[in-house]
Amino acid sequence: MALSKLEEIGKEVKNRWNANCAISHRIGLVGLKEASVIIAISTPHRDTCYEASRFAIERLKQTVPVWKKDINESGQHWVNSDQKASDTIHK
Repeated sequence: MALSKLEEIGKEVKNRWNANCAISHRIGLVGLKEASVIIAISTPHRDTCYEASRFAIERLKQTVPVWKKDINESGQHWVNSDQKASDTIHK
């Protein structure tokens, strides 16, 4: 599901800005302050590239079903997700 949403974002970027777009999101354990997503946009003009990449990251945060699990000394919990869905999917 996440992959198809990332592809939709790439197509939308292509249609709106006539830009090439590649998006990759890490899976598995991601260390504190490590990058979890990369977005590469290619356009003839820099301003268009910035606008398209800002759109892509914001759309990713709105539409791609990616959950974040915080793990620390006091335990672990899912962040910004429906707890019932998390309990069902991530047991």
